Amino acid sequence: MNHFRRSIVAILLLLAGCAGPNSRVATKLNKDAALIGAIPSDPLHWVAITSGAKADDPTMYILFGNALAAQYSRSNPERRYPDGSVLSLVTWQQQEDSRWFGAKIPAAPKSVEFVSVRVSGEDGPVYSYQRCEGSPLKETTPVDAEVTDRIAYVLSQRAAVMP
Repeated sequence: MNHFRRSIVAILLLLAGCAGPNSRVATKLNKDAALIGAIPSDPLHWVAITSGAKADDPTMYILFGNALAAQYSRSNPERRYPDGSVLSLVTWQQQEDSRWFGAKIPAAPKSVEFVSVRVSGEDGPVYSYQRCEGSPLKETTPVDAEVTDRIAYVLSQRAAVMP
């Protein structure tokens, strides 16, 4: 009889765990982080290569790559991306996650940067750079000295190690 009671209690506990969704936790899509505006292409449909956050400047970023760039980044330690590679560094402001204590999630986009690679002949790679900022996002004209630094920064990002 004692075994029977334990079985009944175990079944009741299992059934109690099968209750419907918790109505206290509202599911919502983070629309604040959407990339809205005039950008050359939508990197959110590309492959994520790496990500990070900056504590001193409350921002977070994801480096995306088109299929060619993503494949290359996963298999080559060098930063000599092949012709046709496009990388995009998307940076968002951070905000507190109301559903997870201590967590941060993307807020409004701060910038979207694109680095395109063209290789022609023996001249080596030629890089083009575009930057979009604002709300809605629109292309800006960066200072020439900044362009070289930003291209170097984007290209220096290492691919995250995937299991």
